[in-house]
Amino acid sequence: MRSKVLLSAAALIALATAGLSAAPASAQVALVEGGDSYFVSVRSIREIPFRTVVRQQYDYSCGSAALATLLAHHYGKSVGEAEIFRAMYAAGDQAKIRKIGFSLLDMKNYLEGQGYKADGYKISLAQLEKSRAPAITVIQIGTYKHFVVIKGVRDGNVLVGDPALGLKIYTTEEFGKMWNGIAFMIRGVPAQQVAYNREDEWRPWSTAPLDERLGDKSLASFDRQLRPLYQIAPVADLQGYLE
Repeated sequence: MRSKVLLSAAALIALATAGLSAAPASAQVALVEGGDSYFVSVRSIREIPFRTVVRQQYDYSCGSAALATLLAHHYGKSVGEAEIFRAMYAAGDQAKIRKIGFSLLDMKNYLEGQGYKADGYKISLAQLEKSRAPAITVIQIGTYKHFVVIKGVRDGNVLVGDPALGLKIYTTEEFGKMWNGIAFMIRGVPAQQVAYNREDEWRPWSTAPLDERLGDKSLASFDRQLRPLYQIAPVADLQGYLE
């Protein structure tokens, strides 16, 4: 959301017809050696911050991307930015949306149509930490207003899912300067069914899938003698991240 945005009909149609997905960009690299095949899931450094954040596709679509992030990564509902955008635009005040973007009321109406109950609250970060639930809010940087998802609060820090920047960590002091104290939250869902303050989201990198172990035969045939074709990145290029 921006404080002053004029959306053209062509731009709205382009987003409404775009095949956008809530799934983060990733790929698999196939390794073949000695008759055995290995498939390694990889994600670019550019996409790592968006592993649990739906990236907005347009400067005025942060509202639909934030709502897609909330539902897909915190409530287990697979839904994309474009799907939400189309629904909220069709049901909302289209003239107002074209002028200033979506509102929290548009989000509330969409969620109620999906069977969720949601409201906005005047709340402190300390209360939000205890609530064990994520929230959508608006932050303001200069004259720019922007929807983000508060994914967690702990140890004097706020974990934010920013549709433009991905996962970001602010101190409570930094965040307080951008935040108006309003949190838009889904209510009535048991805490054990909600992902919040997840340890893996606080880390700068994704965790390894340690529960998907290779067997001994695979380990024996997968050695350091692989041809240069399979060298994804020189270790020297990663040294700064390993220190």
